[in-house]
Amino acid sequence: MINDFFNLIFPKLCCACNNSLLKKESVICTTCLVTLPKTNFHKDQENPVNKIFWGRVQIKMATSFYLFSKKGKVQNLLHHLKYKGVKEVGSVVGKLMGYDLNESKQFKEVDFIVPVPLHKNKLKKRGYNQSECIAQGISAAMKIPINTLTLFRKEDSQTQTKKSRYKRWENVGEIFGISNKDLDGKNVLLVDDVVTTGATLEACAQVLIKQKCTVYIVTIAYA
Repeated sequence: MINDFFNLIFPKLCCACNNSLLKKESVICTTCLVTLPKTNFHKDQENPVNKIFWGRVQIKMATSFYLFSKKGKVQNLLHHLKYKGVKEVGSVVGKLMGYDLNESKQFKEVDFIVPVPLHKNKLKKRGYNQSECIAQGISAAMKIPINTLTLFRKEDSQTQTKKSRYKRWENVGEIFGISNKDLDGKNVLLVDDVVTTGATLEACAQVLIKQKCTVYIVTIAYA
């Protein structure tokens, strides 16, 4: 009764549409779960996300779960995840992605899930890595372990939002490193929140490929 009264005064809102959640709903309302713009790119080897990396870095498969639109519901989800501290968005959407990836033959060989790392300064400031939250959801759905100790960010890069394609690539070209051999020769699923130019993911993939990893990529959104 106390919880019901509290929710009446301070209703829990859907992180996608900002409407009130019903009693058994959590983080994302049922309507949004059904209507959010899924890409189904995981079923298509020639999807637009995969093509971003053609001729740049040799990855096995890349996909995104949702289509991003400015001021749309997917942007709301990402905003809650990255800037409002709602880590549950990552785990909920990650789990949904994981269930879809389980249905794709393209992702059957993955050994480890690796979230794109934050620099320690940014991690301290934010308090969590949003990509790791997503990875936790994927891991729960796919029953594949997460590795957060091998790939690391050597330098704290500036925000990528307003940079050109070349400047984004230049900004992340040498900022990732490998701390141990735990991923050597493994099939690795790289996880991030959104892909635009693919510069950050490309830089991560290049480092992993030098360790003879086979690299897969998945993000919540494709912008």
